[in-house]
Amino acid sequence: MKAIFTTGGKQYYVSEGDVIYVEKLPNEAGSEVVFSDVLFVDGKAGNPYVNGAKITCTVEKHGRQKKIIVFKYKPKKKYRNKQGHRQPYTKLVVKKIEVK
Repeated sequence: MKAIFTTGGKQYYVSEGDVIYVEKLPNEAGSEVVFSDVLFVDGKAGNPYVNGAKITCTVEKHGRQKKIIVFKYKPKKKYRNKQGHRQPYTKLVVKKIEVK
């Protein structure tokens, strides 16, 4: 069974057993998260969400992605600005996709 759901302003296409990385969630590692903002489940599309559909996931861990360098530069003006950024994430394992 495959589904599309939203979290953190992004959409994710998943099936049971998938491992996904989403924007950081406030839940602790080892806890369960239930997403009810399901857009699509096996041919059933909602307007905007599918009624009675939910996706249950387990939080595996939290972390931060690889560092990226943000470098701003203006020629002939002696302006240089270097900044690093690491985006926080939550690793989820999809346990169950339900439709009533």
